[in-house]
Amino acid sequence: MSSHAAPATIDHHHDPSTSTGIPNKKLLMWTFLASDCMFFAALISTHLIYRLHPPAGGLDPKVIFSPELTSFSTFILLMSSLMMALAVTAIQKGNVKSCRWSLLTTIFFGMIFLGCQVYEFDHFVHDKKMTLSNSMLGTTFYTLTGTHGCHVALGVLWLCLMYVRSFKVASDASWFGKQLLHTVTLLVALLLSLKVTLGLVHGLQVEPTIGAGIAHFFGHEFIYIALALVAYGALAFYFAKPAGPVQFNETNAIDVESMGLYWHFVDIVWIVIFTAVYLLEYL
Repeated sequence: MSSHAAPATIDHHHDPSTSTGIPNKKLLMWTFLASDCMFFAALISTHLIYRLHPPAGGLDPKVIFSPELTSFSTFILLMSSLMMALAVTAIQKGNVKSCRWSLLTTIFFGMIFLGCQVYEFDHFVHDKKMTLSNSMLGTTFYTLTGTHGCHVALGVLWLCLMYVRSFKVASDASWFGKQLLHTVTLLVALLLSLKVTLGLVHGLQVEPTIGAGIAHFFGHEFIYIALALVAYGALAFYFAKPAGPVQFNETNAIDVESMGLYWHFVDIVWIVIFTAVYLLEYL
């Protein structure tokens, strides 16, 4: 018999478990996601039913949709799922700095996806004349993809709050006010980055070549937006400087894990939507 005792398993949850052995927060998230599965299943099946039996004189999806832009935004969302997994792994190991950078990258990718979706909706309404009420395709499409977009936006907001929470200092009495300003400046910087994304996508869509699209993008107030983005980014970095040891470590792993479950679910749902709504039209 070996004289060395086996190392104890590290508990990264630090959360009371239910009778199933699953932590309370994780079980609650799984329950919510199960109900959301049924919600999205109803929306996706409704869209597919109307696509199998389209009304006469309806819009042609092959003329409306832009598979190149949607494929790009799908790839970006999948990469955000990878970064979310890295954030969970980092906080489980107590690496707060790595977790923060992974969260920021996930937020950045989520904003790119939202920017592409906003541009796509604007393009469909103004250029393709597909609205929520003038066709069955528009009704089911906007309801389904818009609902998913709201889930992504809420996920980005949750990620921002988790990122700001990682700077909480126990001994700082002014923490709430400081981190409220931190949250506001971070959200403003994200809105500016969304505007930059919309401008870049618009330039690439309206110009015949990539080079001309980038030139169009840089020629339309990019400098002013970039300077504002740098200013708000620097302000957010200033508020992120902790005044002491932070109260965020591996004991918060269950919180990041729960958030990761939500984000992965949103990505999986989009894969199903991308396949059912976009790819099936070209088979």
